[in-house]
Amino acid sequence: MATRSKTDTAGNGAGPARHRRFRNPFKAEPRNWIAEWTVTILILLFATTVLLQAFVVPSGSMENTLLIGDHLFVDKLAYSPYGAAGKHFLPYEDVHRGDVIVFRYPADITKDYVKRVIGVPGDHLRLKDGVLQLNGHAVSEPYVIQSRPGTYDEYRDNFPQGESHVMLYPGARQMLEHNQVNGEIVVPPGHYFAMGDNRENSEDSRYWGFVPRDNIMGKPVIIWWSFDAPTAELASGNIDLGHLADIAINFFSKTRWKRTFQPIRGYPLQ
Repeated sequence: MATRSKTDTAGNGAGPARHRRFRNPFKAEPRNWIAEWTVTILILLFATTVLLQAFVVPSGSMENTLLIGDHLFVDKLAYSPYGAAGKHFLPYEDVHRGDVIVFRYPADITKDYVKRVIGVPGDHLRLKDGVLQLNGHAVSEPYVIQSRPGTYDEYRDNFPQGESHVMLYPGARQMLEHNQVNGEIVVPPGHYFAMGDNRENSEDSRYWGFVPRDNIMGKPVIIWWSFDAPTAELASGNIDLGHLADIAINFFSKTRWKRTFQPIRGYPLQ
Protein backbone atom coordinates (compact mmCIF):
# COMPACT_ATOMS: atom_id res chain seq x y z
CA MET A 1 0.00 0.00 0.00
CA ALA A 2 1.43 3.30 -1.10
CA THR A 3 2.16 5.93 1.48
CA ARG A 4 1.37 9.61 0.92
CA SER A 5 4.20 12.04 1.09
CA LYS A 6 4.18 15.08 3.29
CA THR A 7 3.87 17.23 0.25
CA ASP A 8 0.78 15.30 -0.87
CA THR A 9 -0.96 15.86 2.44
CA ALA A 10 -0.47 19.61 1.92
CA GLY A 11 -2.08 19.44 -1.49
CA ASN A 12 1.06 19.03 -3.61
CA GLY A 13 3.10 21.07 -1.23
CA ALA A 14 3.97 24.32 -2.91
CA GLY A 15 0.49 25.05 -4.22
CA PRO A 16 -1.22 26.36 -1.06
CA ALA A 17 1.99 27.92 0.21
CA ARG A 18 2.42 29.76 -3.07
CA HIS A 19 -1.19 30.88 -2.89
CA ARG A 20 -0.67 32.28 0.58
CA ARG A 21 2.53 34.05 -0.43
CA PHE A 22 1.22 35.83 -3.57
CA ARG A 23 -2.14 37.40 -2.77
CA ASN A 24 -4.29 39.33 -5.22
CA PRO A 25 -3.28 42.98 -4.70
CA PHE A 26 -6.58 44.32 -6.06
CA LYS A 27 -8.62 42.23 -3.63
CA ALA A 28 -6.55 42.22 -0.47
CA GLU A 29 -5.66 45.93 0.02
CA PRO A 30 -8.77 48.15 -0.16
CA ARG A 31 -7.70 49.99 2.99
CA ASN A 32 -4.40 51.00 1.38
CA TRP A 33 -6.23 52.40 -1.65
CA ILE A 34 -8.55 54.42 0.57
CA ALA A 35 -5.62 55.68 2.66
CA GLU A 36 -3.68 56.81 -0.42
CA TRP A 37 -6.62 58.78 -1.80
CA THR A 38 -7.32 60.28 1.61
CA VAL A 39 -3.74 61.55 1.86
CA THR A 40 -3.90 62.92 -1.70
CA ILE A 41 -7.12 64.80 -0.98
CA LEU A 42 -5.72 66.21 2.26
CA ILE A 43 -2.61 67.42 0.45
CA LEU A 44 -4.73 69.12 -2.21
CA LEU A 45 -6.93 70.74 0.43
CA PHE A 46 -3.83 71.97 2.28
CA ALA A 47 -2.35 73.40 -0.91
CA THR A 48 -5.54 75.19 -1.95
CA THR A 49 -6.42 76.56 1.49
CA VAL A 50 -2.99 77.35 2.94
CA LEU A 51 -0.53 77.74 0.06
CA LEU A 52 -2.47 78.78 -3.05
CA GLN A 53 -5.91 80.06 -3.86
CA ALA A 54 -7.65 80.24 -7.22
CA PHE A 55 -9.14 83.64 -8.06
CA VAL A 56 -11.13 84.89 -11.06
CA VAL A 57 -11.01 88.54 -12.13
CA PRO A 58 -14.65 89.70 -12.44
CA SER A 59 -14.22 93.36 -13.45
CA GLY A 60 -12.09 95.62 -15.59
CA SER A 61 -10.70 97.76 -12.76
CA MET A 62 -7.17 96.32 -13.19
CA GLU A 63 -6.99 96.50 -16.99
CA ASN A 64 -4.68 96.02 -18.76
CA THR A 65 -2.62 94.26 -16.11
CA LEU A 66 -5.50 91.89 -15.39
CA LEU A 67 -8.47 91.30 -17.67
CA ILE A 68 -11.99 90.13 -16.99
CA GLY A 69 -11.89 86.35 -17.06
CA ASP A 70 -8.25 85.96 -15.99
CA HIS A 71 -7.92 82.97 -13.66
CA LEU A 72 -5.13 83.51 -11.14
CA PHE A 73 -3.21 81.56 -8.56
CA VAL A 74 -2.70 83.62 -5.40
CA ASP A 75 0.31 82.94 -3.15
CA LYS A 76 -1.23 82.99 0.33
CA LEU A 77 2.10 82.70 2.14
CA ALA A 78 3.75 85.71 0.50
CA TYR A 79 2.85 88.19 3.24
CA SER A 80 2.27 85.87 6.19
CA PRO A 81 3.68 87.14 9.49
CA TYR A 82 6.67 85.22 10.65
CA GLY A 83 8.47 84.55 13.91
CA ALA A 84 12.12 84.33 14.76
CA ALA A 85 12.41 80.81 13.33
CA GLY A 86 9.97 80.94 10.42
CA LYS A 87 11.75 83.73 8.55
CA HIS A 88 14.73 81.44 7.97
CA PHE A 89 12.69 78.78 6.18
CA LEU A 90 9.89 80.50 4.26
CA PRO A 91 10.18 83.43 1.78
CA TYR A 92 7.94 85.88 3.64
CA GLU A 93 8.09 89.53 2.60
CA ASP A 94 6.59 92.90 3.43
CA VAL A 95 3.84 94.51 1.37
CA HIS A 96 5.52 96.96 -1.00
CA ARG A 97 4.27 99.87 -3.04
CA GLY A 98 3.35 98.68 -6.51
CA ASP A 99 2.47 95.13 -5.42
CA VAL A 100 -0.71 93.61 -6.83
CA ILE A 101 -2.65 92.11 -3.91
CA VAL A 102 -5.80 90.10 -3.24
CA PHE A 103 -7.65 91.13 -0.09
CA ARG A 104 -10.98 91.00 1.69
CA TYR A 105 -13.03 93.98 0.64
CA PRO A 106 -13.17 96.27 3.73
CA ALA A 107 -16.84 97.18 3.14
CA ASP A 108 -17.84 93.50 2.87
CA ILE A 109 -15.24 90.94 3.94
CA THR A 110 -17.14 88.12 2.25
CA LYS A 111 -15.90 89.51 -1.09
CA ASP A 112 -12.34 89.32 -2.41
CA TYR A 113 -10.84 92.22 -4.37
CA VAL A 114 -7.65 92.61 -6.40
CA LYS A 115 -5.91 96.01 -6.64
CA ARG A 116 -2.45 97.56 -6.62
CA VAL A 117 -0.84 98.96 -3.46
CA ILE A 118 -0.22 102.67 -3.99
CA GLY A 119 0.55 103.76 -0.44
CA VAL A 120 2.11 102.03 2.56
CA PRO A 121 2.04 103.20 6.21
CA GLY A 122 3.45 106.72 6.54
CA ASP A 123 3.06 107.67 2.86
CA HIS A 124 1.55 111.01 1.83
CA LEU A 125 -0.37 110.84 -1.44
CA ARG A 126 -2.81 112.64 -3.68
CA LEU A 127 -3.79 112.81 -7.33
CA LYS A 128 -3.26 115.91 -9.46
CA ASP A 129 -5.06 115.79 -12.82
CA GLY A 130 -4.95 112.02 -12.56
CA VAL A 131 -1.20 111.85 -11.85
CA LEU A 132 -0.11 110.24 -8.58
CA GLN A 133 1.82 112.52 -6.23
CA LEU A 134 3.65 110.36 -3.69
CA ASN A 135 5.57 111.88 -0.78
CA GLY A 136 5.90 115.21 -2.52
CA HIS A 137 6.74 114.19 -6.09
CA ALA A 138 4.99 112.92 -9.20
CA VAL A 139 5.30 109.19 -9.86
CA SER A 140 5.37 107.45 -13.23
CA GLU A 141 2.83 104.62 -13.46
CA PRO A 142 3.25 102.89 -16.85
CA TYR A 143 0.58 100.32 -16.00
CA VAL A 144 -2.23 102.93 -15.69
CA ILE A 145 -4.68 103.21 -18.59
CA GLN A 146 -7.29 105.81 -19.49
CA SER A 147 -10.50 103.95 -20.24
CA ARG A 148 -12.50 107.14 -20.76
CA PRO A 149 -10.16 109.72 -22.36
CA GLY A 150 -11.33 113.30 -22.17
CA THR A 151 -13.55 112.80 -19.12
CA TYR A 152 -12.86 114.68 -15.91
CA ASP A 153 -14.03 114.23 -12.33
CA GLU A 154 -12.78 116.57 -9.62
CA TYR A 155 -12.77 114.00 -6.82
CA ARG A 156 -11.53 111.05 -8.90
CA ASP A 157 -8.74 112.92 -10.70
CA ASN A 158 -7.74 115.37 -7.96
CA PHE A 159 -8.27 113.14 -4.96
CA PRO A 160 -8.86 113.94 -2.12
CA GLN A 161 -10.13 117.34 -3.28
CA GLY A 162 -13.65 118.06 -4.52
CA GLU A 163 -16.96 116.37 -3.94
CA SER A 164 -17.56 112.82 -5.09
CA HIS A 165 -20.48 112.20 -7.43
CA VAL A 166 -20.78 108.61 -6.24
CA MET A 167 -21.50 107.21 -2.79
CA LEU A 168 -18.58 107.14 -0.39
CA TYR A 169 -18.51 104.27 2.09
CA PRO A 170 -18.01 105.01 5.82
CA GLY A 171 -14.34 103.98 5.59
CA ALA A 172 -13.68 106.64 2.95
CA ARG A 173 -15.49 109.34 4.91
CA GLN A 174 -13.46 108.47 8.01
CA MET A 175 -10.28 108.54 5.93
CA LEU A 176 -11.06 112.00 4.57
CA GLU A 177 -11.92 113.28 8.05
CA HIS A 178 -9.07 111.81 10.08
CA ASN A 179 -6.21 111.10 7.63
CA GLN A 180 -6.17 114.18 5.39
CA VAL A 181 -3.37 116.65 6.02
CA ASN A 182 -2.75 119.70 3.80
CA GLY A 183 -4.71 118.20 0.91
CA GLU A 184 -2.94 114.84 1.11
CA ILE A 185 -3.93 111.46 2.50
CA VAL A 186 -1.55 110.07 5.13
CA VAL A 187 -1.63 106.28 5.34
CA PRO A 188 -1.89 105.16 8.99
CA PRO A 189 0.03 102.26 10.58
CA GLY A 190 -1.24 98.80 9.71
CA HIS A 191 -3.13 100.00 6.62
CA TYR A 192 -2.59 100.37 2.87
CA PHE A 193 -4.02 102.52 0.09
CA ALA A 194 -4.98 100.53 -3.02
CA MET A 195 -6.20 101.55 -6.48
CA GLY A 196 -7.01 99.86 -9.76
CA ASP A 197 -4.79 100.29 -12.83
CA ASN A 198 -7.88 101.30 -14.82
CA ARG A 199 -7.82 104.45 -12.76
CA GLU A 200 -10.94 106.05 -14.27
CA ASN A 201 -13.09 102.95 -13.84
CA SER A 202 -12.10 101.54 -10.47
CA GLU A 203 -13.91 101.48 -7.15
CA ASP A 204 -10.95 101.56 -4.78
CA SER A 205 -9.54 103.19 -1.65
CA ARG A 206 -10.73 106.58 -2.86
CA TYR A 207 -14.30 105.39 -2.34
CA TRP A 208 -14.13 102.90 0.54
CA GLY A 209 -10.96 103.75 2.47
CA PHE A 210 -7.81 101.92 3.51
CA VAL A 211 -7.09 98.18 3.33
CA PRO A 212 -6.24 96.83 6.82
CA ARG A 213 -3.14 94.63 6.87
CA ASP A 214 -5.17 91.74 8.27
CA ASN A 215 -7.42 91.82 5.19
CA ILE A 216 -4.58 91.09 2.76
CA MET A 217 -4.73 87.45 1.71
CA GLY A 218 -1.77 87.23 -0.66
CA LYS A 219 -0.36 88.21 -4.01
CA PRO A 220 -1.38 86.81 -7.41
CA VAL A 221 1.61 85.16 -9.05
CA ILE A 222 0.43 83.70 -12.36
CA ILE A 223 -2.48 83.66 -14.81
CA TRP A 224 -3.10 79.95 -15.33
CA TRP A 225 -6.02 80.46 -17.73
CA SER A 226 -7.79 83.42 -19.30
CA PHE A 227 -11.28 83.18 -20.83
CA ASP A 228 -13.08 86.07 -22.50
CA ALA A 229 -16.30 86.15 -20.49
CA PRO A 230 -18.56 89.10 -19.52
CA THR A 231 -18.40 90.56 -16.04
CA ALA A 232 -21.93 89.50 -15.13
CA GLU A 233 -21.01 85.83 -15.43
CA LEU A 234 -18.14 86.16 -12.98
CA ALA A 235 -19.01 88.93 -10.52
CA SER A 236 -21.49 86.90 -8.48
CA GLY A 237 -19.09 84.01 -7.98
CA ASN A 238 -21.83 81.58 -9.04
CA ILE A 239 -21.01 79.91 -12.34
CA ASP A 240 -24.31 79.18 -14.11
CA LEU A 241 -25.09 76.62 -16.80
CA GLY A 242 -24.94 79.26 -19.49
CA HIS A 243 -21.37 80.09 -18.59
CA LEU A 244 -20.40 76.41 -18.51
CA ALA A 245 -21.98 75.95 -21.94
CA ASP A 246 -20.07 79.00 -23.20
CA ILE A 247 -16.81 77.42 -22.03
CA ALA A 248 -17.66 74.05 -23.61
CA ILE A 249 -18.59 75.57 -26.97
CA ASN A 250 -16.01 78.35 -27.19
CA PHE A 251 -13.10 77.02 -25.15
CA PHE A 252 -10.56 77.24 -27.96
CA SER A 253 -11.81 80.42 -29.61
CA LYS A 254 -12.35 82.48 -26.43
CA THR A 255 -9.34 81.31 -24.43
CA ARG A 256 -6.67 84.03 -24.45
CA TRP A 257 -3.78 81.69 -25.14
CA LYS A 258 -1.11 84.40 -24.97
CA ARG A 259 -2.02 85.09 -21.35
CA THR A 260 -1.75 81.45 -20.27
CA PHE A 261 0.97 81.02 -17.59
CA GLN A 262 1.75 84.73 -17.72
CA PRO A 263 3.43 85.84 -14.47
CA ILE A 264 2.03 88.78 -12.50
CA ARG A 265 4.63 91.21 -11.26
CA GLY A 266 4.51 94.35 -9.19
CA TYR A 267 6.04 97.67 -10.18
CA PRO A 268 8.40 99.51 -7.81
CA LEU A 269 6.96 102.88 -6.85
CA GLN A 270 9.45 105.31 -5.35
